[in-house]
Amino acid sequence: MKIQYLGTGAAEGIPAMFCNCDYCNTVRRVGKSMYRTRSQVLINDELSVDFSSDAYYHALEFGVNYSKTKYVLITHSHMDHCYAHDFILRGYKYARFSGEKLVICGNEEVIKVFNECTRRELRSDVAQNIQLVKFAPLSEYSLGKYKILTLPASHTQAEQALLYYISDGNSGYLHLCDTGVFDGGSFEFLKKVGVLANLVTFDCTFLDKSNKGSVRHMGIRDNMYVKQKLLQSGACNESTKYVITHFSHNSMPNDEMLKQIEHNYGVISAYDGMILEV
Repeated sequence: MKIQYLGTGAAEGIPAMFCNCDYCNTVRRVGKSMYRTRSQVLINDELSVDFSSDAYYHALEFGVNYSKTKYVLITHSHMDHCYAHDFILRGYKYARFSGEKLVICGNEEVIKVFNECTRRELRSDVAQNIQLVKFAPLSEYSLGKYKILTLPASHTQAEQALLYYISDGNSGYLHLCDTGVFDGGSFEFLKKVGVLANLVTFDCTFLDKSNKGSVRHMGIRDNMYVKQKLLQSGACNESTKYVITHFSHNSMPNDEMLKQIEHNYGVISAYDGMILEV
């Protein structure tokens, strides 16, 4: 399984669009090597986990061809994870391709937001090649060769955000963004189904900073707690790799800090464009 981290920043990106703090100004001065765009992960060049407002930039920067995308799994409806407006361009005069129907999956609010955002401009001949599928937590789905398990995230009271386990028949990938420390039957569910994740991606918005009791995102110590729960459930083992991502500018994720966290906790810190094979 090929996993590419197209965007590794939190909602505001790094540098944050409207921020004038010392860290963001340093990032602007240093330039692209420190940029972090909004969250998106691409699997096997054909399955996208989230589709952020930076998706077009990701295509330009990393050579992504979205005409090859078959499936999009949306974690929740927030703008930095679900930017529906771009899909009005998937056809008509805007795009020529012979691709398959695109399947977009998410919770009820994701589908509602998609329809709201595309209502004015999505042509019927474009819409007929997009299939919206509502997912529920603690469920199992099939998308082509992929087996998908859904877990309930701890992120917002406005909707039930989802986390995803994805298997392509050879490897397993567990995507745990955006969320605080979660359960809701997730670990029992994973144990019952009997999956194994070769790679786990953690929301690490706060890095090693205090999250002040936030239930919306995690830091590295929260990640380690969840890691132990995953090991106990059998969803991970000694060979599993762990990646941290979704960094906020407030956590100031510079290279020195990230290298120290990698050393101390045995994780890989993602950067925009990073590719891993499992």
